[in-house]
Amino acid sequence: MNVMMTGVGGQGIILASDMLSEVMMRSGCDVKKSEIHGMAQRGGSVMSHVRFSERVASPLIPYGKCDILLSFEELEAARYVRYLKKDAVVIINRYRLAPPSVISGQEPYPDVVPIIREKTRNILMVEGSAVAEEMGNARGVNIILLGVLSTFLEPPESVWIDAINTMLKEKIRAVNIEGFKRGRQLNSPVMHNVQGGMS
Repeated sequence: MNVMMTGVGGQGIILASDMLSEVMMRSGCDVKKSEIHGMAQRGGSVMSHVRFSERVASPLIPYGKCDILLSFEELEAARYVRYLKKDAVVIINRYRLAPPSVISGQEPYPDVVPIIREKTRNILMVEGSAVAEEMGNARGVNIILLGVLSTFLEPPESVWIDAINTMLKEKIRAVNIEGFKRGRQLNSPVMHNVQGGMS
């Protein structure tokens, strides 16, 4: 199984990929992980590859082999469509960080869904950032999105919560466990039909 996470600096992508790796190792998988950082400052592009199976040789996902793409920012999802396999699952957080060309008014922020539909119709748009703001924990969007991702994978909720308890400081565990559970609820039958995606 090949999972790619992408977004921008400051969204907690590396912690999310570390947590996914931990959960899958606890579930008996061989796990390999690789990270690619763009600009060092907040707002730069960040991508993480996580691969798990009985045995994994390379940490890098080949083009056309990504099973699940979890994008923390809308435009970042479109940057990596070449990695998607046919009928891959794409989970997109409804959050937009406008690039310079949009900020300057040279062009509008693009609609990424038609771009991704060229590869797959299994597109799930989720309000992860909105839920994080509602909970008063904007930095917890990564754990909310992990909650969404977890519904596509085999490990039970209890294994994920154990990993959260192990990897996060005690003072932020409770709110993040609540966020994780809220994220799991975002993957509902109603949401599957958003943007003409999954059924």
